[in-house]
Amino acid sequence: MRFGALALKDAEGAILAHSLQGASRRVAKGTELTGADLADLAAAGHTKLTVARLEEGDMHEDAAAEALAAALIPDPAAQGIRISGAGTGRVNLYAAHAGLVRLDLAKLEAFNTVDPMITIATVPDYHRADADGMIATIKVISYAVPEDAVRQACTGAADAMRVLAPVFSSATLIETQVTGDMPRDKGRAAMAGRLHRMGISLSERVVVPHREDALAAAITRAPGELLLVLTGSATSDTHDVAPAALRSAGGSVTRFGMPVDPGNLLFLGAFQDRPVIGLPGCARSPALNGADWVLERVICGIPVTAQDIAAMGVGGLLKEIPTRPMPRRDAEG
Repeated sequence: MRFGALALKDAEGAILAHSLQGASRRVAKGTELTGADLADLAAAGHTKLTVARLEEGDMHEDAAAEALAAALIPDPAAQGIRISGAGTGRVNLYAAHAGLVRLDLAKLEAFNTVDPMITIATVPDYHRADADGMIATIKVISYAVPEDAVRQACTGAADAMRVLAPVFSSATLIETQVTGDMPRDKGRAAMAGRLHRMGISLSERVVVPHREDALAAAITRAPGELLLVLTGSATSDTHDVAPAALRSAGGSVTRFGMPVDPGNLLFLGAFQDRPVIGLPGCARSPALNGADWVLERVICGIPVTAQDIAAMGVGGLLKEIPTRPMPRRDAEG
């Protein structure tokens, strides 16, 4: 591609690099100049234009962006992704349904190293996406890019990203009460919101005394495909009431504690092939916490191991919210 100043009379078919005001209208940058465009610009007093001119072996920015998107998303339905049309060298990618975004980091990094003019910017791996939420944008920065570079970027790029759909449709939240008072609705409302945005319904409310036997019985009776436990008193040890109740019911605990704050006091287990998540107290708030990261993976059928949870510590210091106490602040500060 050749880029630079050119006499207006020689610019037909070139691409205008910068928007200009003509005699009767504004000619936008990126316009492939026609005789009518040039006449209007000449009438406004323009004699030279800054333009881009494609050469042999060049691909127009829009055609290149479309080709790159097709290579990255060869099967939109299977990958759960919708591809937009191209404009100004850009194609956007959207989640076709709610779910979790998975990225092949090696493929995407290779894609972005072929040519500085060929780029893709994405949301992070494991990002929770809403239906029709944007998850990536492909941008060809220059007005044209060599076809060879496009071919190279396309090679091996297939299936570099996808949106995993939820695999469950129902959940049961079991709450425990330490006193005779019913727990406030705040925790259930926050969890219902998290589940609703992933298309999961919450079964009737279950509240039991904060005792191992009562909680174990509730676990055995819970109808949901996914079981959630929110205790009235924080779980402080793997032998505390909630994990002990899960084992007493015949289930198993695979992890207690996570290196994410807020969210430390989470436990993960299973009961009769159904996942069980013991929620930390911060799950009563709709604000992001460590339980969200585990819950979203479980909902979308991604196995969560102890090593997976351990790896969440890097990046696991989450933003404070105004309504949450600030334990990390020095008492005198």
